[in-house]
Amino acid sequence: MFQTYDVIVVGAGHAGCEAAVAAANMGSKVLLVTMNMQTIAQMSCNPAMGGVAKGQIVREIDALGGYSGIVTDESAVQFRMLNLSKGPAMWSPRAQSDRMQFAQKWRMMLEDHPNIDFWQDMVKELIVEDNRVKGVVTGMGLSINSKSVVLTNGTFLNGIIHIGEKQIGGGRSGESAAKGITEQLVSLGFEAGRMKTGTPPRVDGRTLNYEAMEIQPGDENPSRFSYTETSPLVNQLPCHITYTSQEVHDILRTGFDRSPMFNGRIRGLGPRYCPSIEDKIDRFSDKDRHQLFVEPEGRTTCEVYVNGFSSSLPEDVQYKAISKIAGFEKVKMFRPGYAIEYDFFPPTQLSLSLETHLLKGLFFAGQINGTTGYEEAASQGLMAGINAHLSVVEKDPFILKRSDAYIGVLIDDLVTKGTQEPYRMFTSRAEYRVLLRQDNADIRLTPLAVELGMNYMDDRIKKVEDKVADAKKITRFLNECSVEPDQINGLLEEKGSMPIKQKVKAQGIILRPNISIADVRSVVPGLNEFLSNYKAEAVEQAEINMKYAGYMAKEQEMVDKMSRLEMLKLSESFAYHSLTSLSAEAREKLTRMKPMTIGQASRISGVSPADISVLLIHLGR
Repeated sequence: MFQTYDVIVVGAGHAGCEAAVAAANMGSKVLLVTMNMQTIAQMSCNPAMGGVAKGQIVREIDALGGYSGIVTDESAVQFRMLNLSKGPAMWSPRAQSDRMQFAQKWRMMLEDHPNIDFWQDMVKELIVEDNRVKGVVTGMGLSINSKSVVLTNGTFLNGIIHIGEKQIGGGRSGESAAKGITEQLVSLGFEAGRMKTGTPPRVDGRTLNYEAMEIQPGDENPSRFSYTETSPLVNQLPCHITYTSQEVHDILRTGFDRSPMFNGRIRGLGPRYCPSIEDKIDRFSDKDRHQLFVEPEGRTTCEVYVNGFSSSLPEDVQYKAISKIAGFEKVKMFRPGYAIEYDFFPPTQLSLSLETHLLKGLFFAGQINGTTGYEEAASQGLMAGINAHLSVVEKDPFILKRSDAYIGVLIDDLVTKGTQEPYRMFTSRAEYRVLLRQDNADIRLTPLAVELGMNYMDDRIKKVEDKVADAKKITRFLNECSVEPDQINGLLEEKGSMPIKQKVKAQGIILRPNISIADVRSVVPGLNEFLSNYKAEAVEQAEINMKYAGYMAKEQEMVDKMSRLEMLKLSESFAYHSLTSLSAEAREKLTRMKPMTIGQASRISGVSPADISVLLIHLGR
């Protein structure tokens, strides 16, 4: 009934979809197994992609040939570039999506791929022979053979939904949990743990008074996530902002004795940076209000997502409290918020390729690794799919360094440091964030994808080459183009900048604080005429390169200094226990985590600089 597949992907969430596409675009024959074909690429929580650091990840996925950016652009109802008041290293794209359209677009793109097959069933067991994965066994008892398996189980492994004192087995509202895999992997020597996440109530937008809330429109000139030519966003939908109050908090507190978070029924750790509303009012009792974002679920539904009001309190308490929020006085709920507890596997059991140490051909991606967030999951799926294919064709894994991408930071953090709570990406986790901007993800990563052998990249690499070439032409012109005092002094005075007494090069003006290319071209007709021949992204690239050249050069120096440690390879079979000059903790952790490089070894908690010196001496360095 089934052929032997190159890659079987278990789960069709954000990680699973990207894993399937990545492996298929590399040339593998892929089977995507999901418990419900109707919930492929479901946005389980908020209907949005991107945000601080997360937007950078989506752009990196797109640059590597993934589909998350394309799907987001095609289903967006609002786009905002966050942190524009800061430097470009902090600019982060974010889009509200139409939940149904997002899932539909993903499914269409998957179904259009000739290398992807589908099967609706639960996977209850892995086929294992000689410490290698050879396929899966489904709930129906079907054995399906493959050369590799990617597990992207999300919140479904022994998932339990908590609403007040109610406990419901399930991986998502209305969907059953997956059983069997955790138990098998533990019996094979894997370590498993429990984590928790949650979601807010969904409400009827027809019953809300938006006049009582602050409006939050999208950008006047919305950008896009994908570097491909996706459809422009028109007719954006607004979001709204409202606030809780002391009265709301007091009502919520009445349910604390029935809260699974406070009475010990939930043992898994929840996300630090996306706490439930009851957690917020407990931890920040000095605050008399908390901000809520009221987000539309799509263009063709009245369903609304109440971002910031995640809760596992009893549904009656949730309703009483939410109806006291400004604009929610007549609210009707579609469903209450809930918490969900699920199994994960500490990611220190993986190599940087996301392949497990214990079983060859088995890869983990997404929340199974202890992360939270669509973007974090999707990026892991992409990398796991690529590396599953490379393992099948017996090629070296594709590893992104911390200086290459936020994706590299994410995976290195997980594998090297592990996580005790749901991991979320932030710009502060990246030490080279000036180099890892959202605007240059294509320049950084698309050539790597092409070199790797990713198919369907011809148009993408052509766009990258054109963008780089155009940015250089613009820079050269600005170095040569002179600006007269009578052209520019009015603008300079307006901006509080010193006027000029003789003509100067345009670049010198643009390098001044608070002066942009847009400012200068508005008063210099010759410059405006020249720049009108180029795309906005090429102009932006040229400006960033000029203004931040010094910062980028310093950061590149740091990268170069660290790169020698990253280039010193360590064998997976390295006998650390035989090096008695290593500390006992270093021997234990290095043996267990099997770092691939000296650089990675140096970032393991408990491995000291003295231990690294021992390793370097042993390697003859």
